[in-house]
Amino acid sequence: MDVLVIGGTRNLGPLIVDRLLAAGDRVTVFNRGITPGTLPPEVERITGDRTVRAQLAAAVGGRDFDAVVDTTLYDGAEARAALEIFRGRVGHYVFLSSGQVYLVRDPVPARPFAEADYDGAVQPAPDRGTREHDGWTYGVLKRQAEDAFAEAFASSSGLAFTSLRLPMVHSERDHYGRIHGYLLRLLDGGPILVPQGPDLPVRHVYGPDVARAVETVLRAGSGKGHAYNVAQDETLSLEEFLAMLGRAAGREVRTLRLPRETLEDQDLVPASSPFSGRWMSSLDNARGKAELGLTYTPFPEYLARLVEHYTTADVPPPAGYDRREMELHVAAHETGADA
Repeated sequence: MDVLVIGGTRNLGPLIVDRLLAAGDRVTVFNRGITPGTLPPEVERITGDRTVRAQLAAAVGGRDFDAVVDTTLYDGAEARAALEIFRGRVGHYVFLSSGQVYLVRDPVPARPFAEADYDGAVQPAPDRGTREHDGWTYGVLKRQAEDAFAEAFASSSGLAFTSLRLPMVHSERDHYGRIHGYLLRLLDGGPILVPQGPDLPVRHVYGPDVARAVETVLRAGSGKGHAYNVAQDETLSLEEFLAMLGRAAGREVRTLRLPRETLEDQDLVPASSPFSGRWMSSLDNARGKAELGLTYTPFPEYLARLVEHYTTADVPPPAGYDRREMELHVAAHETGADA
């Protein structure tokens, strides 16, 4: 196949590119050329800003592709531009969406979210300038992108597309380093600061499994006109995740639950416990397994891989770990250890 990958240099892009190349496909990557990253020499690179329609149109010219894999489709305007540019020139357009499309539903469906939970009213916008508004905006804009493709497909004026809805994605390339952050706090002796209140279930996905899902969809040519959840099989509580992380690292887990307001006042969340935010989805993967044959790496297996990677490779600490001294100061103050 001749495949265009939009994005291609951060977390999932290189995994997808490598998998397609290994299968013998011809791969072209389009991105801004800003994010550092190395791609194999056989990959053709074209640069431009996909948010500027004219740049995307000029970069791809009059070329046809068997498939497009879009890793950076974020809103309806980008979706409509892609539909105009690639209509009649692409056999299958696969793009990555998000489980946050369910989190903006009103009311939010029961977890884990299934594809049938998508349709319905959307929550009103929270106050601007808040984390709630940022999370809401991301989910609403992802819905706009999905709706643009679905509406065009239903009218026979669009592209054959498949949307893959993702939860949090973890991999050795994860630039957010969320599991890495938990691990560093575990290795420095803790405690890990967790907001008080009920925890959301942890049901994420391993990056290489997403790349395999993309290739499966492209190779089979199935799932056109539909959206599928892509997520690991296991659902864990935060305590179960931390206990498993502790066993993989050979360390005792120490946590301290504090009022969310205390942690927010010191700008310690979400970094101190990124699995404790509202905008973390939990997805039912049954439909993709049944209709597409998708499979997933067991969570304990991929967690062990990540722990080994982070403890042996020279990986810089993730954003927020530079506030670790303040975390420990807050912990000591709240427990009276500095009295």
